[in-house]
This record gives sequence, structure tokens and C-alpha cells, in this order.
Amino acid sequence: MRIDIMTLFPDMCRTVYTESIIGRAVEAGCLEIYSRYIRDYTLDKHGRCDDRPYGGGFGMVMQAQPIYDCYEALCGDLGKRPHCIFMSPQGAVLTQQRVKELAQLDNIAILCGHYEGVDQRVLDAIVDEEISIGDYVLTGGELPALVLADAVARMLPGVLASDEAKERESHYDGLLEHPQYSMPQVFLGQEVPQVLLSGHHANIDKWKLEQSLKRTKEKRPDLYEAWLKRQND
Repeated sequence: MRIDIMTLFPDMCRTVYTESIIGRAVEAGCLEIYSRYIRDYTLDKHGRCDDRPYGGGFGMVMQAQPIYDCYEALCGDLGKRPHCIFMSPQGAVLTQQRVKELAQLDNIAILCGHYEGVDQRVLDAIVDEEISIGDYVLTGGELPALVLADAVARMLPGVLASDEAKERESHYDGLLEHPQYSMPQVFLGQEVPQVLLSGHHANIDKWKLEQSLKRTKEKRPDLYEAWLKRQND
């Protein structure tokens, strides 16, 4: 998979996707992630990519031309039109199910907005879907774009140590993950549950499922009810 982030702050993005597990996956060739500097495509001699909004209002609006030309250049490099996502608080809230679906695509382009918004005409022209990472507003789209890129990238073959690691995590199957324990065996007077030390894999798996169900019911009753409904369908 290849992910291209169209942004006014490419160095901010590179700092994240060149580190840790995702950075190692890029080095290993499991995926490609690039930052596209929107300002490189502006026709303004001063390098501006924003202007005052028509109709008045506070702040500035990102102009259509630099974004559109940035996207067209990306299409030219790829030889095709990538699936284009605009990170926006108005978009559908990101779910693990949507992450799994996006991970099946070959190419994703992510547009990061800034200021008071983006000229609607370029959104209409290039964007396939809008995605939000939650019902709140940030100063720009870079952090949401990186959240999306990380979530999608870690679903790809070879990025994590094993497929089982993905399948046992919170939200993968609609449940929250069971509690985790490591060394030492006793900490602050609390011992690791004995079942985890037993070596009996069937009992361990049963305990993990029970704990996942208990935790989901307590912390996210909405997810628990949805899981129950799927079991009965």
C-alpha cells in the first residue's frame, strides 16, 4: 500500500511515520508513506495557499488551486486516481471496521485542512470521503491524518509481528481487549492471575474472552450490546 498525505506541514508528518513500528515497516518495504507539500503547487508568487473567505467571516480559507494541482501531480505520479480522504470533524467517525476496509486499497491520499476550512470546490472535485477521528476540533488535519495512516498501516501484512496481535486488540472484533500483565509476578501486592501462569491454553483463552466481555460491558455498553446482537443474528 501507498499513502500520500497532502499537507502544509510535511516535516510534522515525517517525524511520526519514520519512527517506531511504522518507520521500520517503511524501511522493510511493507508500505510506502509520503508527504506532499501543498505550498509547492501554489501559483502565488509569495507562496500563499489561503485567502479571506467570500461572504465574510473570521480566519482564512485554504484555496482550491494549490490543493487541486497537488492532487493532480500525485495522480500523474501514480498513473491513476487514489482514494482521497479529507480529515474533517464533519466526516464519519473512524471505526476499526472502516480501517480494515481501507487497508484493502492500494493507494490512499489524505488531505489535511487548516485555518477556517478548505474551498468547497476542491473538496467536491477530488474527495471520495470525509473522516473524523472524534467529535472535537484540532488546529489542523495533520494529527488526524497520521492517526488514520497509523491505524491503516498496522493492518497490512508484515507491519506487526503477527496477525494474531491485531486480532486480539480492542475494537478488532467489536470487544475491548482483556487486561495485560508482565514481569514481575507480584507488584504492589497484586499477583498476576494464576490462569495466565498455568500454561493451559484453552483456559487462558476462555479467561481472556470472559475478561474482554466484562470490560466491554462495563466500559462500553454500546459495544457490548452490538456484540450480543451480532451473536444472535
